[in-house]
Amino acid sequence: MNEATSHPSILPFTGERFTPECVREIAYEHWHRYAFALSLVKDKHVLDAACGEGFGADLLAGKAASVQAIDIDAASIEHAKKRYRSANKLEFSQADVTRLDAMPDNGFDVITSFETLEHVMDHDRMLSGFHRLLKPDGVLLISTPDKKNYTDATGVVNPHHVRELYSEEFTALLDRYFPAKKIYIQKLLFQSTLSAQDQRGSLETLVHSKNDIEHGLNYPPMYYVAACAKSDQVLADLPALSLYGDAEESVYAHYYNEIRYGIWARQRIAELEAQLENNRHSNG
Repeated sequence: MNEATSHPSILPFTGERFTPECVREIAYEHWHRYAFALSLVKDKHVLDAACGEGFGADLLAGKAASVQAIDIDAASIEHAKKRYRSANKLEFSQADVTRLDAMPDNGFDVITSFETLEHVMDHDRMLSGFHRLLKPDGVLLISTPDKKNYTDATGVVNPHHVRELYSEEFTALLDRYFPAKKIYIQKLLFQSTLSAQDQRGSLETLVHSKNDIEHGLNYPPMYYVAACAKSDQVLADLPALSLYGDAEESVYAHYYNEIRYGIWARQRIAELEAQLENNRHSNG
């Protein structure tokens, strides 16, 4: 369950559209995608396609030259205009991501579209539109859940999703429109980190598998985040690994609270069972 207050400036959480008041795992997933985009948007013209509540577009506007944020949902756009109206270089408007014909060719340096594909039937129309709108040296950042692990493995069907993709389908879709791409696997992990104080050195990733220590992060993906471009050179400086956390360590704090509560509950249950057993003996 994700927690959000009832302040009038807060869009109610429906179970699907993320709001910045949501906490724990879903917050890490959504904030990380936009945080990853920050290094690409400095002084750039950005399109945030399917911006939802607007929190991500507002974050990008802090570094970008301009952000055009669009969403098909009128209520979300009206909410975003009221909540994030302080940013002069941020504009919200209602639009369908598969119907962007009115926008000019090569109009954007960066396009972000996170968790949009699975809500759209016409994937090709959406990607062809992004290709047309993106400048020759531009970057598209796009994410989607992995159907194998998100749906098939869990047996849970998201009623808001109309067309999910398997890994090979997602790759084939991107290949049709972008000759260059770098696909990232996104998954919330429980990790111990060793980071050099001087921030120098190579990258090492280790996983304990049964009785062996293996190199790599060999976990089943939950989401894919792809960086796409019209040439490989544009993506040359992207990192191999991106880690995201919050200073309050909210997921960790929640975990420890649950552990403490579980320990207390077990102790209390044991006490009550002992009292019940004593009462039985006394009455016997």
